[in-house]
Amino acid sequence: MPTDPADAYLATGTRVAIRHFRRQDREEFTRRARESVRLHHPWLFPPTDAGGFGAYVSKLEEPSREGFVIVELETGGLAGFISLSNIVQGAFQCGSMGYGAFAHAAGRGLFGEGFGLVLRYAFGELGLHRLEVNIQPANESSVKVAKRHGFRLEGYSPDFLHIDGAWRDHERWALTSDMPGAAGSGAAGDAASR
Repeated sequence: MPTDPADAYLATGTRVAIRHFRRQDREEFTRRARESVRLHHPWLFPPTDAGGFGAYVSKLEEPSREGFVIVELETGGLAGFISLSNIVQGAFQCGSMGYGAFAHAAGRGLFGEGFGLVLRYAFGELGLHRLEVNIQPANESSVKVAKRHGFRLEGYSPDFLHIDGAWRDHERWALTSDMPGAAGSGAAGDAASR
């Protein structure tokens, strides 16, 4: 384990860096998740306690997943999180994204910058060709993030995911490595929430 947190960064931007989740993030992550319940509800339910965090990180350690935290360079604090799941290599080279900003960082552009860094890492280091994100249509903040980074709307999936006690409809958004947003640049540093 590196002694300097900067040694663990996978990519660094102007105001944020990304790195993998660590079990040592538990206290800050769960505190920030509790502070962000109003921002995330009813779309997203990140772990707010130690048990939930341990289970979440264990899933992110599976071979078909990658989990990232967005770290604000000025403070060293967590600004948000992004997960890649269902990663398939070979001929498919695809993964699904899930993401959320923490309330104290929302609207400051930190999440958008970190999102761009994860895109560069996914299409570069991980060698993926395609990333998908499924968003409930009324989740305007998440739709804005996808649009801002060049994702295209590909379809609509009724009763797609079971969230908050019910099957929820989702829009399917995707970005491929040959599209402009794949470089993680463009409007990524503009205002972003989650």
